[in-house]
Amino acid sequence: MSLRESLCGYAKQYPDDSQVIACITFLDAAVHPFDREHVEGHFTGSAWLVSADGERVLLTHHRKLNRWLQLGGHADGDADLARVALREAEEESGLTDLVVENTIFDMDRHRIPARTNEPEHWHYDVRYVVRAMGSEAFVISEESLALAWKPIRELANDPHADESLRRMACKWLARHP
Repeated sequence: MSLRESLCGYAKQYPDDSQVIACITFLDAAVHPFDREHVEGHFTGSAWLVSADGERVLLTHHRKLNRWLQLGGHADGDADLARVALREAEEESGLTDLVVENTIFDMDRHRIPARTNEPEHWHYDVRYVVRAMGSEAFVISEESLALAWKPIRELANDPHADESLRRMACKWLARHP
């Protein structure tokens, strides 16, 4: 299934999610939407990396943004964002025995602040559920200040947590009460 088909399927499931329209519009208009060299913005793939029991999610204290977030990163030309999410989850956590769901779990469009050699730009972030089926002993990569398994129920109720993390926690709990 193409990304556009997946986005349209997600839009049917979540008709009130305004992010999906922005993502479809960007996908249809951009020449190289999966390349980080597309300076106005580009697609990224992220992982809602849950424990095998579905009770916890692995989060990163992102080095550049200094915030707790889900694992994920640039597509680097790869239009299969589920594969990108899985690759990023493996690279950023050191975990093996991960399994990705091929349907979109969540979407978010957000501005990335300008840095020394990079202008401010949009990330069109498509998120997938990734399950840890083996060991949960992670390795912190150079992209993170820390990693931590966080209880999803606590995250959903934490008013100080990132808004998109709370949204994903609530979506997860609606699927797995």
